[in-house]
Amino acid sequence: MGTVATFDVRAPFVADEVIERAIAILHDIDRRFSLYRPDSELSGLADGSIAEPDLSPDVRWVMAACDDLARQTGGAFDARRHRADGVADPSALVKGWAIELAVAELERGGARNLFAGAGGDIVTRGEPTPGHAWRVGIRHPRIASRVAAVLDLRDGAVATSGRYERGEHLADPRTGRPAAGLLSFSVVGPDLAWADAYATAGFVMGMDGLAWVDQRPGYGALAITPGDEVAWTPVVERHRVGEAIEPSDFSDESHRHVVS
Repeated sequence: MGTVATFDVRAPFVADEVIERAIAILHDIDRRFSLYRPDSELSGLADGSIAEPDLSPDVRWVMAACDDLARQTGGAFDARRHRADGVADPSALVKGWAIELAVAELERGGARNLFAGAGGDIVTRGEPTPGHAWRVGIRHPRIASRVAAVLDLRDGAVATSGRYERGEHLADPRTGRPAAGLLSFSVVGPDLAWADAYATAGFVMGMDGLAWVDQRPGYGALAITPGDEVAWTPVVERHRVGEAIEPSDFSDESHRHVVS
């Protein structure tokens, strides 16, 4: 998946082998989906050595889900047109889906209170300490010393697409040009796979993405414009506890995380 995953499991703790099974799930998904591995199924699809009907069921499901999202978003999310070279790249869905599967494995092993993250996208379950939600800060995409919004989250996910210090990395599949209407677009919801994909689509849509995400039951969005305006939907408002603070303010309590 081209990123590092982290897990923070609180009491009740789980056996080491449960953690190992969760990590093994991530390795298996990377083995099948990574375009950096010449032996992956997606690399085989790209070079023509594997036909799409011959892909494993999970890979076929992911590609079908991406095709459905392309229809829902009017092409703002399109795994088959995301890259200039025409190679199918469902990573905007796969990363969140993989983390959700790993979290489900931890829960089967007895975990109830945990935080999982990969590349700035996160999943939370339960509470880090009794009576406290996981506190998630969304870093300002242009001002590294500023947290644009703070969310309290118990059972849910947050995903962000944006320019940040990486530059205009996300192209509009409909035009092939960089999506430049926003600095960042974050989605809050019950499932990281969909939150991640919706964040990608919403960033491409620009401010119109707020209304589009708001129509997805249980999901909300927060957008930051090049003029540093911050706008959000009602679902985000229910989780929002603050904005425009210093990331260092998070360092005194271990249940606080800053993501970007």
